[in-house]
Amino acid sequence: MARLPVPALVIRQQKNDPVYEAKFRYQGRQVKRQIGPAWLERDGGGWRPRKGRVQEGYFDERRANVRAAELVAAYVTEIENETEAERERLAAGVTFRELAHAYLDWLERVKGAKPSTLRQHRSDLAEPGVTYRRGTGETNGRIMAALGDLPARRIRTEEIEQLLDRVAATGASSRTVNRTRDVVRAVFSFGVRSPKFALPGNPAKGTDRRRIPEPGVLVFFTPDEIESLAEVLESGDYRGHRLSRDPAEEFDDGRDAEAVRVAAYSGLRLGEQLALRWRDIDWAGSVLTISRAVSAGVEGPTKTGHVRRVPMADQSAAALRRLAARPDFTSPDDYVFCNSYGRRLDGSALRRRYKHARDVAGLRPLRWHDLRHTFGSLLVAGGVDLVSVQDAMGHSQLATTSRYLHARPATERAAIFTAAFERAAPTNATVERA
Repeated sequence: MARLPVPALVIRQQKNDPVYEAKFRYQGRQVKRQIGPAWLERDGGGWRPRKGRVQEGYFDERRANVRAAELVAAYVTEIENETEAERERLAAGVTFRELAHAYLDWLERVKGAKPSTLRQHRSDLAEPGVTYRRGTGETNGRIMAALGDLPARRIRTEEIEQLLDRVAATGASSRTVNRTRDVVRAVFSFGVRSPKFALPGNPAKGTDRRRIPEPGVLVFFTPDEIESLAEVLESGDYRGHRLSRDPAEEFDDGRDAEAVRVAAYSGLRLGEQLALRWRDIDWAGSVLTISRAVSAGVEGPTKTGHVRRVPMADQSAAALRRLAARPDFTSPDDYVFCNSYGRRLDGSALRRRYKHARDVAGLRPLRWHDLRHTFGSLLVAGGVDLVSVQDAMGHSQLATTSRYLHARPATERAAIFTAAFERAAPTNATVERA
């Protein structure tokens, strides 16, 4: 055992009675332990021993010193045992479960990951059978069921491959299998970089990614379909069973109609649209400043972390002006898309109302996010260059924006190709000289 520190006796008044306390330092930490009632009495501004025999449960100075030594020894033994247990645990290796929990904590505190990212990772790394906060479903916990109890440094590539095979066998898509692989790989990458865990390598690196089919052609609404959808929302026809609407429902329906138009004519992500405030609209400059977004119910930076300025087309501006004409909630800090109490909208509820209205309008089963695809596709079809579309949509890679090229008529591109070849073709005089 390490050399024991020598404690100092401290007299402290507790209520109206004095008590002895042991005070000492160990491994750079100051420690205090209460000994018990002191056999003392007041002596002016200080204390003096009481007369007579020390009663049961009290401590004079000699007994207090003995008890202080016992407390020091007990504390040091406890610390040494904990240290030894930690050494033994680290020698055996932390489990994947412990490593995963440390990774999630790091992801939140240090990396500042978006709430939606944290929610997805926590779901992927949850224990089997944990009930979701919403609904009656439970987590499958496949990762923890397969790897949770295993020492992280002893997990082999083959064991992770077996996990991925089991996920694929459930009928999960290649994208889901790859997400499982990516999460496991991220946990091990953290363990390799962390001085605390210092894992020798990342076994997930040797696993194979599943092939993901090429994305299909993006589908989008026509301007007529956008207006049909907005009209169904505004009329409240999608409610079906209601003969009449109350003022709150009329407020909601009118707002939702304009929300569809703004999504399709401005290309905002739903989270960006929910976070939009009136101060973000520059009417004179015809531009929207997008600096915030809602992710998993929490308002924070945009998906890319960048601020962008989106040109405001007349169609989008008209929808926003109609919203600005409402009597309340139009001050700079108010949300553009709010409920009848001025509070920020629930994105899930908005998507549900959109789906009902879309089906009543007899439109194709496109998602709310396809309103954003509609924006990009209509711009490209209208001849807007890809770089401008990329900037407006906030894509970090031009390759992402290039998916919208499908919307440009092939005949238009064929005409451009033809013109390019005509300019590049040699003249007859050049051919004769050659």
